[in-house]
Amino acid sequence: MEYVPASCFSISSEEDFNFAALETFRYQAANVLVYKRYLELLGIDIHSINHYSQIPFLPISLFKTQEVIASEKKSEIVFTSSGTTGMITSQHLVADLTLYEQSFNRAFELTYGSVADYCIVGLLPAYLDRKGSSLVYMVNQMIKKSKHHSSGFYLNQYQELQGLLQSLKDQNQKTILLGVTFALLDMAEQFPLNFPDLIVMETGGMKGRRKEMVRDELHQRLKNGFGVNTIHSEYGMTELLSQAYSKGEGVFCCPPWMKILIREMNDPKQLVPYGITGGVNVIDLANYHSCAFIATQDLGKIHFENHFEIVGRFDNADLRGCNMLVQ
Repeated sequence: MEYVPASCFSISSEEDFNFAALETFRYQAANVLVYKRYLELLGIDIHSINHYSQIPFLPISLFKTQEVIASEKKSEIVFTSSGTTGMITSQHLVADLTLYEQSFNRAFELTYGSVADYCIVGLLPAYLDRKGSSLVYMVNQMIKKSKHHSSGFYLNQYQELQGLLQSLKDQNQKTILLGVTFALLDMAEQFPLNFPDLIVMETGGMKGRRKEMVRDELHQRLKNGFGVNTIHSEYGMTELLSQAYSKGEGVFCCPPWMKILIREMNDPKQLVPYGITGGVNVIDLANYHSCAFIATQDLGKIHFENHFEIVGRFDNADLRGCNMLVQ
């Protein structure tokens, strides 16, 4: 029976995950030419791979120079990463937008429940200025699904947004304020409020607009400015079609079709056990027509099954729009 990519959203066990990962690996090893060539250069015998932990991970930098897409597919949309002026950015050629939409909708529902219960407020000025942001695409779809009349994007209207959030608080409306770090900080400092039930979700990104700071300091400033007890976070990137969420303390939880493995910093073929810091490898089984096995430039560690923390980035890694915090 032919493997159906969307079946990854039905994964409910380690065995299910391994089966889906191996099916995805074999498809990509045969059809995604840059990955196929990478495996050939490594001398990998595809048929010897029988567990996802043995699968080689494609360096994320290749998304800057190569078209990472199955040879028989055409892209429905091209997502591009953010970066400073003159920087070569990554391109993700997405062949099936329905897989992306299923992925972010299901991951959100698993973590927060139905998006229709929320007012979704997007504070994403740096991303609205350009086309091709996967984050803007996701938040825009969530705004539409929420169907709340006040859901929407806000640029720099901090005073207006303060009034809106105060009104939503008075209505006992469940609300998510999702934004880039520098914009959330600006608002928290200039127009503070006390909204204990507000979900403040930062997506990372100073982009040279504010000095970098450790996560604890950042989150404390945001907690003080919005009157909340915890700061939520989203971990995603242009090259992926799935997200992990943190409900506090910087510990992210993956949906069942996504998994984090940590590689030894000086030997990328070697994985390290839980609790040890190393390079972050991501398996994203929604990323079927591109590459589901990506070696990122993030540093992190796994706390326990499907829960992980980002602690920084490799030296000389390009600054990206998301997850630029260093602890």
